Amino acid sequence: MRSKLARLAWMGSIVLMTSVTSAPAEDLVDVNVGVDLVSRYIWRGTDYGNSPSIQPALSVSSHGFELGAWAAYAFSASSSDTDEIDFWAGYQWAAESGAGFGLIVTDYTFPNAGLKFGDSEAHTIEVGASVTGPETFPLTASGYVNVRNDDGNNTYFQLDYPLNAGTVELGFFVGAAGGSAENPGYYGTETFHLINVGVSAMREIEVSGSFSLPLTGWAIYNPLTETAYIVVGVSL
Repeated sequence: MRSKLARLAWMGSIVLMTSVTSAPAEDLVDVNVGVDLVSRYIWRGTDYGNSPSIQPALSVSSHGFELGAWAAYAFSASSSDTDEIDFWAGYQWAAESGAGFGLIVTDYTFPNAGLKFGDSEAHTIEVGASVTGPETFPLTASGYVNVRNDDGNNTYFQLDYPLNAGTVELGFFVGAAGGSAENPGYYGTETFHLINVGVSAMREIEVSGSFSLPLTGWAIYNPLTETAYIVVGVSL
């Protein structure tokens, strides 16, 4: 689970974020801004910060291309070394059937982890791709590989499947690390292993006739560490 609507297809995360569009549809340029509040920041089966997290995001998209920034800030000062600022560039193509393909490059940084933002070693670069099936079978398969500042070139793979259940939107996901002998600490394994299995559920809580609040919950299990998480979040 990583809260960023703009990267929903890329990351395989089932999280909703409210967005504000600054340009009309005919301009073909959208500027989106939003923020999520989550009880825990769980990324690919690992808890970062052991604290509630506030996660703002900003993105600009046009003709399938997108540039964006996202951050996570722990509520606990003792967990500030896990604070994160990411930047991404991506492209998505979708067919009329609902099938689609996506490419993304993400720059991960941790501003309080001891390296200055301008240091090249502070930036871990990941390249990813995703393929989504048609509306009749909307399974998303995605894969990612670290190409900079990771001697092990760690990889991650995930399958996601959405399901509408009345007023609730469900999402099922299974994620695995490829493993790395050179840098096993990145995902915690030297060999291929499941690390992120779970389900999400989202529903809109109507506050007024013109405003609703997306509420999302996750049940997540990491088979490698045998750790389970129950997480809730709201989007503003």
